[in-house]
Amino acid sequence: MFGCLVAGRLVQTAAQQVAEDKFVFDLPDYESINHVVVFMLGTIPFPEGMGGSVYFSYPDSNGMPVWQLLGFVTNGKPSAIFKISGLKSGEGSQHPFGAMNIVRTPSVAQIGISVELLDSLAQQTPVGSAAVSSVDSFTQFTQKMLDNFYNFASSFAVSQAQMTPSPSEMFIPANVVLKWYENFQRRLAQNPLFWKT
Repeated sequence: MFGCLVAGRLVQTAAQQVAEDKFVFDLPDYESINHVVVFMLGTIPFPEGMGGSVYFSYPDSNGMPVWQLLGFVTNGKPSAIFKISGLKSGEGSQHPFGAMNIVRTPSVAQIGISVELLDSLAQQTPVGSAAVSSVDSFTQFTQKMLDNFYNFASSFAVSQAQMTPSPSEMFIPANVVLKWYENFQRRLAQNPLFWKT
């Protein structure tokens, strides 16, 4: 029903069912994991009106599990990427895995999925740092590149009075670079793939 993916590792599709409505994936060597993807396999949908809350659990200094709500998956949102690198020292939250007798190993974290009513999922608040930026990495890179280019070009700006005539060099007015920068940002915000057309 579910799958779990960590970069550089094999996809896990055999979740351990610890209760009728609860599933767990083990994450060995969790200290080196930054992001985890949880997804539905597409073979069995959730029953009508149901979804799955996704939790991350790691052992605290005493070896006790600390569970944190990451988010959810549903038939309408069958996959999600969660950032877990900042969670390994955070506080736990309420979770449905408390009474479970789940076998644990000290260097193994777990992803838990609890099948719950969609209404219940809507009222839950995931830990804030688990959310992955909704801006894709290409848009983010392009934005940073634009900022860097504009700042670099602007650092050479001189007034017309400061310019020394040099017939072998071309000069571009700073307001032209600024206009290009603003137009590019506007077009990127409207359609991140505009440059392909």
